[in-house]
Amino acid sequence: MIRMSPAADREPAAGAAVDAATARALEFPAVVEMLAALTAFGPSRELAAASLPVADAAHVGLLQDQTDEAAALLREQAQATIGGARDLRPHLERARRGGRLTAPELLDVAATLRATGLFAARLDDWRRPHLAEVRAQLDDAPALRERIERSVDETGEVLDGASRELAAIRRRLRTAQDRVRERLNTMLRSTDLAGVIGEPVVTVRSGRYVIPIRAEAKGRLKGLVHDQSASGATLFIEPLAVVELNNAWTQAALEEQREQERILDALSGEVERRADALLGSLVALARADLWIARARLASQLDGVRPEPTDDAVELLSARHPLLGASAVPIDLRLGDRFGYRALIVTGPNTGGKTVALKTLGLLALMHQAGLRVPAAEGARLTIFRRVMADIGDEQSIAQSLSTFSSHLRNVVRFVAAGGASTLVLLDEVGAGTDPTEGSALAMAVVNRLLDDGAMVAATTHYAELKTFAQEHPRVTNAAVEFDVQSLRPTYRLSIGLPGKSQAFAIAERLGLEPTLLADARRRLSREHASIEETLGAIQRAEIERDAALARARDEELVARRQRELAEAGVERARREAARILAETRRAADELLDRAERDVAELQRELGRQRGAHARQSAQGAAARALDELGLRAAAARESARSARGPHEAAAQTAPVGASPQPRVGLWGRSRTLGTPGRIVEVSGRTGRVTLETDGPRVVVPGSDVEVVDEPVSGPAPRDREADEMRRRAAAHVSPSLDLRGERVEAALERLDAYLDEALLAALDEVRIIHGTGTGALRRALRERLTEHPRVRATRGGRREEGGEGATIAEL
Repeated sequence: MIRMSPAADREPAAGAAVDAATARALEFPAVVEMLAALTAFGPSRELAAASLPVADAAHVGLLQDQTDEAAALLREQAQATIGGARDLRPHLERARRGGRLTAPELLDVAATLRATGLFAARLDDWRRPHLAEVRAQLDDAPALRERIERSVDETGEVLDGASRELAAIRRRLRTAQDRVRERLNTMLRSTDLAGVIGEPVVTVRSGRYVIPIRAEAKGRLKGLVHDQSASGATLFIEPLAVVELNNAWTQAALEEQREQERILDALSGEVERRADALLGSLVALARADLWIARARLASQLDGVRPEPTDDAVELLSARHPLLGASAVPIDLRLGDRFGYRALIVTGPNTGGKTVALKTLGLLALMHQAGLRVPAAEGARLTIFRRVMADIGDEQSIAQSLSTFSSHLRNVVRFVAAGGASTLVLLDEVGAGTDPTEGSALAMAVVNRLLDDGAMVAATTHYAELKTFAQEHPRVTNAAVEFDVQSLRPTYRLSIGLPGKSQAFAIAERLGLEPTLLADARRRLSREHASIEETLGAIQRAEIERDAALARARDEELVARRQRELAEAGVERARREAARILAETRRAADELLDRAERDVAELQRELGRQRGAHARQSAQGAAARALDELGLRAAAARESARSARGPHEAAAQTAPVGASPQPRVGLWGRSRTLGTPGRIVEVSGRTGRVTLETDGPRVVVPGSDVEVVDEPVSGPAPRDREADEMRRRAAAHVSPSLDLRGERVEAALERLDAYLDEALLAALDEVRIIHGTGTGALRRALRERLTEHPRVRATRGGRREEGGEGATIAEL
């Protein structure tokens, strides 16, 4: 974000094209924040925050060239980044003063050197000048990085391999530690101290190994008291018998600390010796990261590099970068080549007049800060020496300034500073005072700014300024459009047309009495009415002309499209018909095979479950699944017959001999399942037949049932109470399983059991909830689901299903 002292608030910084007040009015700091958010680390973020539009054409070209190179790099290497780099400036400064860097700070140095090396490798074969210059300045100091990584681990601990002396000291330290702990543990197990020990643990107090002793029994153990519990009931005593062992351990620990400090001092010295090179490398890295951020912002905004031009603005389909998807593209043209140097923008309130002004000014500032502008290809922009904007109300209560006075102070500055290569933006110029005087003053200001060579864009509600724009050779009107029927602005800008405030039309749509409207119209001055009538006639003629041109273009496009469609239609239709026929046949065959395999599998499962009273609920669920699969198999067979053609289907379905129709009370057998049973229900609506079998009831299509003789011994009547119990049990199988917090082994066991229940309950899809965490549980569960023979497919959960914290399995 731009930071300036209050005294310089209304004067641009050296070399800059804008002062802070105008930058705020045009919302340039918000664009800078978007840029800074795309940088990778602190130094480049600071460079982004200090971005300012520059007034020198060569400098603008340099900034744009840098953005060009970064965009080219991203096209070739989309993952090019400075990821992992740290801000080393405070570390380098302390090392220069002879200070010792901590282990984590040295890790920052190593991480930055690693990031530098990776980025430098991306630029090794780069031939374009700006990034090639950055590559020449990068110093990844591989020997220093390797020394740090060999000496310090990722947690910030100094490694044994940092020096032979440290490794030897740590061996002695571990030996001394083991000896003192072993001696104390032996004392804890001793029967001599039974009833004396508070808790049988060895702990550390004041850097010494101690054991807890009940306070009332302290006389039974000679030693040094180092601490006591909060209640005073327990004393932490170092027995005299381990004082020497503790001394040996403490001495080794001190030697370890001194050796670690020596290693850190040595590494800090190496950093200090390379501090200048490392700082230069850090600055080069930050510059490259800023350029990459500018290229990424260009991609986000779908921005283009404007073509350089002398004293003209042409922005087609320009969009305000802060409005996102809601931005309505507008065309902005300004300059002598278009026949005018000033735009007078008119139209209703909230219709987009101010947004049009801000879009023009903000895109000019972005261009001169090295950023792409959100507009169509072919955009052209001149370089402005100064951009000045009076937008919004900066009424000063402290200085007792009215709104008019506040705006007028800005206008005074603009007139004094204006001239060639300046852009002046005036929102509601001349407002806040008597309309006649205000409009006269506004016309004089615009005329003076034009005489001095400036380009001007101003908004107004004054009819006199519309006439001024219509008659002045260097000024033209522009209108923001408004839909009177919906009472909503369209935010489109039409250059060459004057806008209307639409006050009467809006009032009429909102229900104001017709007599009041008529009275209001009579009160308009003759001059005002004449102006509005003339401007209205001009506007209607322009609209009719544009509409006629648009209709002609649309008719040409429609005719061309219809011709193309006619040429491609026949061949496409033939190919599509052949594809659908082939896919239908293949899908029908696959569905039939899969359904028959599922039926066979569930029959085997049902056979295993029969006779196990404890699994009645599962048997009922399997039976229902079997019923459903029977229907699916029959439906698949019908689809297959249809797909194979009428002659083939007829040959397969021709009856061998006459068979009685299924009726309640007769015995029937399912041809698909081979299951005999008594016919207990025949649905006249669906044609389905229900068979009472040895196991569950089976529901199959009537065409699948043949009437057979009653067997010698039929099935026992179905127990209604048991049937109800099965239905209740199946209803209790949840469509989701929550395994969050489970260990992997336990979760896999629960998953297997749950899948068995879900399959027997004929669930088509289940949700396994595992959370995100480290991802270990998610990976194990998804691997098991992928390997499971009854799982057809898996996917991650959608947002409403739990996102990556859940997995959906299709059974």
